[in-house]
Amino acid sequence: MDRPRFRAHFLHPRFWLLWLGLGLLWLIVQLPFRVLLVIGRALGWVMYYQATDRRVIAARNLELCFPQYSKAERKRLLKKNFASTGIAFFEMAMSWWWSKPRLARLAHIEGLHHLKQAQLDGHGVILMALHFTTLEIGAALLGQQHTIDGMYRQHKNALFDYVQRRGRERHNMDSIAVEREDVRGMIKQLRKGRAIWYAPDQDYGAKQSIFVPLFGIQAATVPATSKFAKLGHALVVPFTQERLADGSGYKLVIHPPLSDFPGESDEADCIRINQWVERAVTECPEQYLWAHRRFKSRPPGEPKLYKKRG
Repeated sequence: MDRPRFRAHFLHPRFWLLWLGLGLLWLIVQLPFRVLLVIGRALGWVMYYQATDRRVIAARNLELCFPQYSKAERKRLLKKNFASTGIAFFEMAMSWWWSKPRLARLAHIEGLHHLKQAQLDGHGVILMALHFTTLEIGAALLGQQHTIDGMYRQHKNALFDYVQRRGRERHNMDSIAVEREDVRGMIKQLRKGRAIWYAPDQDYGAKQSIFVPLFGIQAATVPATSKFAKLGHALVVPFTQERLADGSGYKLVIHPPLSDFPGESDEADCIRINQWVERAVTECPEQYLWAHRRFKSRPPGEPKLYKKRG
């Protein structure tokens, strides 16, 4: 895709309210990082009480995935999760607008040599990530150290799409945004030895998925990771990030490439991926995006796991 360009029609009055909101957000994120953490937690507290639908979905996911926790433990985890979601709002803006040196001071990166070695060997890389609340800033911090391309879905609001893409791509001057539906484009970039951020941990519907266990529940899981790795002759390199509790920044970990992947079957690969998802999420459950209806699609004959929205 071409680099985002400013358009004159972005000055149309229908965008003024968004410009105002973006300007206010820009001003707020000039505050010190630790102050933003406090404000973010406060925003998360408001969201916990106001975003009822999302709270119900997240609570249900925690109930399904952590039945061993008491009701009180899950409620505490749910509140922490909303605090993390509130902070993520400002992390997004930080990754778009903070100066690169200021942002870089927050990064604590481990395993970068796995990406460097793959590049030296001429291998494309599927940077297998997860939908943590920290995904936006995690990608920005890693992008300052190593060029990564990203799967991209155009936003309906043209101005927001421009601001978002410009903010994301400024960390990688030669990065490429690959349309989420552009399979050929992704494979082409992998064969060129590019590293592409890709997250296979959401429910994209039963038609394009295989049902395999996730936290003991049959979950619709896309086999695309295997197909991309096979067709793109690429390594699959897991990537995680975590907001550190002491307020010093973020720990980013590039894990070793998956060995013997793809395996014997798409089903076996999906099981392996979900087992990795379980381990990664369990290490930092309060920072995972629980508000997504991960178990929305059900195998034939199985009951729905979420209540109908009122």
